[in-house]
Amino acid sequence: MLEEKNDNLQDADGKLATETTETATAESNSTDDTANEEAVNDHQKAMNAIEDSNAEESEDETLKDRHEIPMQDYDSLSMEELVENLKSITAVEKVMSVKDHVDEIKKSFLAKYNDFIEEKKEAFHAEQPDSTEDFQYHLPLKTQFDEYYNAYKDRKNTHFKSLQTNLKSNLEVRLAIVEELKELINPQEDIKDTLKHFNELRERWKNAGSIPKDKYNHVWNNYHFHVENFYDYLHLDREARDLDFKHNLEQKQKIILRVDELLQEDDIQKAFRELQDLHRMWKEDIGPVGKEHREEIWNLFSELTKRMHDKRELLFEKQRAVEVENLALKNQIIADIEALATVKVNSHSQWMVQIEKVEALRTAFFNAGKVPVEVNESTWKSFKNAVRDFNSFKNSFYKEIKKDQNENLNKKNALVAQAQALQNSDDFETTTNTMKRIQEEWKQIGHVPRKASDKVWSEFKTACNYYFDRLKEQKYESNAQEVAAFEAKREYLESLRDFELSGSHKEDLDAIKLHIANWKELGRVPHARRHIEGKFNKILDALFDKLSLSKKDTDMMRFSTRIDQLAENNDTRKLENEKIFIIRKIEEVQNEIFQLENNIQFFTNTKNAKKENSIVLEVRKNIAIHKESLDIWKEKLVQLRNLNQE
Repeated sequence: MLEEKNDNLQDADGKLATETTETATAESNSTDDTANEEAVNDHQKAMNAIEDSNAEESEDETLKDRHEIPMQDYDSLSMEELVENLKSITAVEKVMSVKDHVDEIKKSFLAKYNDFIEEKKEAFHAEQPDSTEDFQYHLPLKTQFDEYYNAYKDRKNTHFKSLQTNLKSNLEVRLAIVEELKELINPQEDIKDTLKHFNELRERWKNAGSIPKDKYNHVWNNYHFHVENFYDYLHLDREARDLDFKHNLEQKQKIILRVDELLQEDDIQKAFRELQDLHRMWKEDIGPVGKEHREEIWNLFSELTKRMHDKRELLFEKQRAVEVENLALKNQIIADIEALATVKVNSHSQWMVQIEKVEALRTAFFNAGKVPVEVNESTWKSFKNAVRDFNSFKNSFYKEIKKDQNENLNKKNALVAQAQALQNSDDFETTTNTMKRIQEEWKQIGHVPRKASDKVWSEFKTACNYYFDRLKEQKYESNAQEVAAFEAKREYLESLRDFELSGSHKEDLDAIKLHIANWKELGRVPHARRHIEGKFNKILDALFDKLSLSKKDTDMMRFSTRIDQLAENNDTRKLENEKIFIIRKIEEVQNEIFQLENNIQFFTNTKNAKKENSIVLEVRKNIAIHKESLDIWKEKLVQLRNLNQE
């Protein structure tokens, strides 16, 4: 009967007083061996699921508390969140109750950590392709994780060692109780003493403690086998036995009613855990019932258990369907990352957009939820490969950028060397333009490697600032000298207003030249007060007008005075403009002379060429005037060029 194979627990190894019982036991064991070799039926699947879990929790009772902690989707958490979860969850006293959670956290954290380290390693080799240095990276978060995990592992090992010692001792106690149960079947002993001894054994059994889970069913089967035989084969007090059977039947009927109620429970997992407890009570706490009820009540309990198991399996199927949907989503994410690893972009800003897309896809992957366990590893591997391929594709671009940046660094280092070589120069007039040119060249050079950027910029800025600070100091000193020169020139200008020509051409010319030389000796005046130069030039013009100088001499003296003042004030722009103006005037006068000479040629080829008329004479006169003007312009150009050579 089904009840005999379950409630009597057929795996017992007890030996009965009669040959019939031994034969029945042998047949039962033979039947079980055959059943184990064949496919397990639906009822037995349900029973096995509960028995396996109960055996595990019986070995270590702290495992019962694991159901009170909801299992999270740890794959969706960041490394920081995983460390915080590990810290809080390992703070509980019952270490084995959180074992599954710790294992899941460890798996998720190490997967993310290894992925993170691989990215850092690839970036390191991308930035330093020729480096022979071993890659090293310290993540403080990994240190925290190891600290919490190792503390948990030490506590778990201590707990496990203590547990193993107790399990072995408890097993010996329970096996000894079973042996004593066998010896109770003794017709020569007083029934009251036997019953008292039996109750003592039952009490000792309840308090005997946990045993190894692989021994759990076998030992319990033996115990129940001999308990039932004690009731069935001894000549006990019938009334006491029937009362005990009745009490046990009522307890098992209550369990059946509760299981029936659990079938209506919405929280299937919670209901199944309570069903486990009810099975434990049925097996461990409640004794046998009368033979006439055993098969019926066991079949009812077994049927209700199967229905609960079927509901649980349906829940698992729904979860499986969700996991399959999650798998499809993760596969699509992997495909999207693989596609991004083929899109070539040519600027840092575009790569930043691509990187943001991949980061968003990575986040979506971790938030997508669990996938079927049989494809979990392969899916994770495909994801890592897709991200790695993208990073390799990205790094190939940045290797080229790195090459360009190193070239830029060489260029900037060369400018640093120039700036440092010039920073102490006293030739401010020439060096200032060079330093400004160097600064403009610096702006045109692109990025350099980030680790060298601050250093090279600091060196360049220090050299430039040092030079321009010296230039400011020099200008400050020059400004003081220029103000003094202005005051001296203003006084000199007042004294010059009283100057009178003597009438002697040579003496007056020498006197004017002396005034010009004295004026130049007084030095440069501030830019804002250069109007005093104009006043001096007006006085000179008036003096030149009074002198009986040729037009050329007068013009050249005025020109020399003006360009000397421009040169003294370092007004290179006006000097260059003056040079351009003179060159244009020379070209203009030369063209005029050429045109006039062509006109003369025209008249000399006519029949009256021997006799020049007034028009021809006028043209020749104009040619002479233009040639005189041309000589003056050329002399001015020579004077300007000589000034530049100086």
